[in-house]
Amino acid sequence: MLDKCGLTDEGRCSNPSNLRHLNLSGNKFGDSGVGFLCFLLGNCLFKPGTIELCGCSISETQCVRLISALCLNLTQLKHLNFSQNKLGDSGIKSLCDLLKHSDCKLDQLELRACGLTNEGLVALTSALNSNPSHLRKLDLSLNPLRDSGVEHLCALLSNPQFRLETLNLCGCSIKMTQLDKLISALCSNPSHLRELNLSGNKIEDTGVKILCRLLEHSKCKLEKLSLNKCNITDVTCLADTLAQTRALEFLKELDLSNNNIKDLKKLHEVLKGSGCELSLKNQSSFAAFFSKLKGGDKSSDKDILLQNVNPKDQAEAGRSTCEGTDV
Repeated sequence: MLDKCGLTDEGRCSNPSNLRHLNLSGNKFGDSGVGFLCFLLGNCLFKPGTIELCGCSISETQCVRLISALCLNLTQLKHLNFSQNKLGDSGIKSLCDLLKHSDCKLDQLELRACGLTNEGLVALTSALNSNPSHLRKLDLSLNPLRDSGVEHLCALLSNPQFRLETLNLCGCSIKMTQLDKLISALCSNPSHLRELNLSGNKIEDTGVKILCRLLEHSKCKLEKLSLNKCNITDVTCLADTLAQTRALEFLKELDLSNNNIKDLKKLHEVLKGSGCELSLKNQSSFAAFFSKLKGGDKSSDKDILLQNVNPKDQAEAGRSTCEGTDV
C-alpha cells in the first residue's frame, strides 16, 4: 500500500503525490508517529482516496490531531477506516466536524469496535444527516447501540438523500424494539441498500418476521443478507416471503450460519435455481469470539467491545463475520 510513494529510511514520504491508498492498520504509532502522519495528511501534494488506520491503538487526543490534519486535505478522500481504536467522545466530535465539512465526500466509513457511546452515535448520525448524499458504506459493528442513538440512526436511514448501499450492524446488541424501528426506517428508503449485516444480534424468529417487511417492499433490492448467530430456529416466514415477492430477483447471498434452524426444507426449495447462495456453516471460531466479547451469558451489553480479545481472534472471527465474509 506504500508502492511508489518514495518512502525513505526515516519513514518520510518524499513524493506523496503518487500515494492514493494508505493502509497502516495494525501499527502502533505513538505520539511522534502520529505527528509525522499529521504532517503527511496536511501536505497539499498528498491526495489520498483511502486511509486505513484499523487497530493502531490511536488515543482520543491522537484521533483529534489526525482528523484536524485530515480536514485540511479532504477533497479526494473517499474511504476512512478508524476501526478498533478507542476514539472517545472528543475523537468522535472531531470526526463529526470532518463529516460536516463542505469538502467531505466520504463514501465509506468504518468504525468497527470503536467504543462508540450513545452520545457519540447521536453526534455521528446528526453529522451524517447534515451531509448525507455521499456515504455508501457505514460499518458500526461491535458498538452496542442504545435507544436514543438508534432513533437518530433511524432518522438518518429515513433521509431520502441518504443513499446507503452497505450497512453493517454486526454485534451491536440490537433489541427487538430497536430492530423494529431500524427496519421501518429502511423500509422508508429501501431502493439503494444492497448489503445488510445483522449477525451476532439476538434477532430470533420474531426479528426474522420484522426483517421480512423489508424484503416484501417492492423497492427492496437487497443482494446480501447476513444473519450469522442470531438465535434463529424457524425460517418459515423468510421462505414464504422469498417465494411470494421479487426479493430473490436481487438476493445473491443469505448467511444463516450458527443458528439452530429446525427445518430448512422449504427454504432450500425456494432457493433452488434462484442463484442465491445459502451459507449454513458452523464456525467455532465465531462462537468463541463472541463468547470472549460477552464474557459468557452473564455479561451486559456494554461488554461487547473488542478489548481483551487477542488479535488472532479479531482477525479470524470478528472480521470474517462482521465484515460478512467466510472463514
